[in-house]
Amino acid sequence: MGNQKNNGKMIIVAGPSGVGKSSFVDKIIDEIPGLTDVVTYTTRAIRPGEIEGVAYHFVTKDQFEKLIVEDFFVEWANVHTNIYGTPFNQIYDAWEKSDPVIMDIDVQGAETFREKFSNCFTIFIHPPSVDALRQRVLSRDKDKVKDLDVRMENAKKEIAQSHLFHSQLVNDNFEDSYKEFKKIVVAYIKAV
Repeated sequence: MGNQKNNGKMIIVAGPSGVGKSSFVDKIIDEIPGLTDVVTYTTRAIRPGEIEGVAYHFVTKDQFEKLIVEDFFVEWANVHTNIYGTPFNQIYDAWEKSDPVIMDIDVQGAETFREKFSNCFTIFIHPPSVDALRQRVLSRDKDKVKDLDVRMENAKKEIAQSHLFHSQLVNDNFEDSYKEFKKIVVAYIKAV
């Protein structure tokens, strides 16, 4: 799958862990027909309420490493203490139907996409502050976060790279921030 076609619309949504990337993507997928979310593969444990194949495909480390060898992923990366990867096939399947794709990935992955798909459009979502992000992560993961300090250090490094993105917004109030996000996505999709 390694040879990249560069002919479809692609939106990359990035930002620190816990900033709300998947919430933005989930909501816009429900609202814009044809917009296709690419389901990431991960070695991390499934969280309560998550369903296999919806937000992620959950695989073992051995399964993931086999897929790497098979050149299954556009990109893959170690993030915090787990591995995440984006498959080629879902992107090409959407483009075959002329559907734009959208995905939320980490900043490291966004850089790889910019290199491999020059037409991708990138959006960076900022937290109101690193302290607010810390509270969101603690709230979301029910105070069971083992790698919180690592995540916050990574968040600072990721925020420092936000200038590399086509568009940026702050998720300080979800509904207001989402409206801005949707305007950005719709404008990109409608652009020739």
